[in-house]
Amino acid sequence: MKQNRIIQSSKKLIVLVLFFTNFLFGADAELDIIKKSSSLPKITISVAPSAMKKELTEKIKDIVIKDLKVSGHFEISDINMIVEYNKIPDMLKLSNNGVDLFLNINSSISGFGGYSVMVKLYDINSKQLVYNRTFTTAKEERYPFLSHRIAISINKHLNAPSIDWMDKFVIFSQYKGARKADIIIADYTLTFQQSVIRGGLNIFPKWANKKQESFYYTTYDKDVPTLIKTNLYTRKRETIMKSEGMLVASDISSDGKKILITASPNYQPDIYLYDTVKKSKIRLTTYKGIDVGAHFVENDSKIVFASDRLKYPNIFAKKIGNRGVERLVYHGRNNSSASTHKDFVVYISRDKDNEFGTYAFNLYLMSTKSDFLKRLTSKGNNQFPKFSQDGESIIYLKNYKNKSSINIIRLNYSKSFSFPLKNGKIQSIDW
Repeated sequence: MKQNRIIQSSKKLIVLVLFFTNFLFGADAELDIIKKSSSLPKITISVAPSAMKKELTEKIKDIVIKDLKVSGHFEISDINMIVEYNKIPDMLKLSNNGVDLFLNINSSISGFGGYSVMVKLYDINSKQLVYNRTFTTAKEERYPFLSHRIAISINKHLNAPSIDWMDKFVIFSQYKGARKADIIIADYTLTFQQSVIRGGLNIFPKWANKKQESFYYTTYDKDVPTLIKTNLYTRKRETIMKSEGMLVASDISSDGKKILITASPNYQPDIYLYDTVKKSKIRLTTYKGIDVGAHFVENDSKIVFASDRLKYPNIFAKKIGNRGVERLVYHGRNNSSASTHKDFVVYISRDKDNEFGTYAFNLYLMSTKSDFLKRLTSKGNNQFPKFSQDGESIIYLKNYKNKSSINIIRLNYSKSFSFPLKNGKIQSIDW
């Protein structure tokens, strides 16, 4: 019974986002943010004195703290308590300081060169050890992902909403010089980074499936844009198509069998649907202007894309197989790109920043099933928004006051977190 107390208390502190659609209930779709409590479980995190590679273990602690903050499910305590790993912490002192949970981290090195991190979680309210686990990695440079797995496991043990997206790769193109850009995979904080495609101009990476085993990207073969699919692990390469002018894989269907591609074989960019099984493509738009950046919505039955049909960039929708096109956004006069998750769209809009006439590119969240609209950012130039796989977070690039950062918006909790770029310039990003 005592062991369940912290689990029960954590349940009542969960913040939920509920999506209601008129498809089932005849009501307008709306994003409702419901916070069930004004407080969260307070956790203290410490590194045991016996930890091997102390500096590395401290870095792991720091990332676990960031992860738990980003989760929105914990309050991090500033109480500093150092405890031997095999000893019980001072429960009374922690309780008097309002601490609910104490996480002690230890580490060791195996004879085979592997690195292991051990964690013990104590429930201060029930005064007992409630979680004890070991995490290992063969490559120390991958410690950020080991840190994310620790945070995910603690979060899952307390039955809080999933944060499994933290263990996924981010993939992006980074400029290295004139006509040079590498494809890089990283964790969402960009602490871990590894180049997977080098040499030449390699841009617009896009994951080929939810498992993140393969990805698409555009490269230049004898100055002709070429869409390539590459397996991340075997490095097997497959040429999908070539096109003069513009060529970008913008979205993948939920089953991974169809790709939305922007191509301009006839000098004007249009949207194509490429079937990876049949190796064939269908042209979806025929407007004599600019149609780019399509994404699937509503169970892959429709596409959302940017177009200059109004003589300025705006966001439109089109049902696959139908000729008609629907205007989606009635806000702003420069809405240049969008990304989607199920029936929700995040798009970029150029807004007036202040009374002196400067402008900012902000992110807005909308539904294709209602008139719901919410502004997500307020300052700077915000680009390349992408939903996490569960749709509860958005990653994007922010440029503000000559500084660039990767930002995460936690939609359920109306919170944003920033991870500054140390060097280089990002061309595009996928999650």
